[in-house]
Amino acid sequence: MSADQMSIGEMLAATVPMARTLNLEFRETSPDRAVVALPDQSDYHNHVGGPHAGAMFTLGESASGAIVLAAFGAELSRAVPLAVSAEIAYKKLAVGPVTATATLGRPATDVIAELDAGERPEFPVTIEISREDGAVTGEMTVVWTLRPNNPS
Repeated sequence: MSADQMSIGEMLAATVPMARTLNLEFRETSPDRAVVALPDQSDYHNHVGGPHAGAMFTLGESASGAIVLAAFGAELSRAVPLAVSAEIAYKKLAVGPVTATATLGRPATDVIAELDAGERPEFPVTIEISREDGAVTGEMTVVWTLRPNNPS
């Protein structure tokens, strides 16, 4: 399967070893929303039997990367997406499988307009991590940039 035929989830699993290692499931990837699940795996548990904080961080960051690729994939020939910063808050005990839902914090058209103007835009992606029962176990924000390939 060529890169043009790969889904965003398949592309991330193929190019980001950590996503593959954690067996992340890319359930939805669109410019409006990305949903990624972390199956319950004892190898990635913490001391209280739930997913380790590092695994949940990777889940959230991977969901943010999926929405960035979905929203800005057409810009990859002229800019590379890079995470600038990330912040996570653990709200409740996570047990069992958890799911991260990512949304863009700014309209993609605004980000692309800044890139068109020769700027290096930054934009937040917000992520909500939840258990199967719907309880929110974590909230995360990853700030991304689109670094132009040929800055002037």
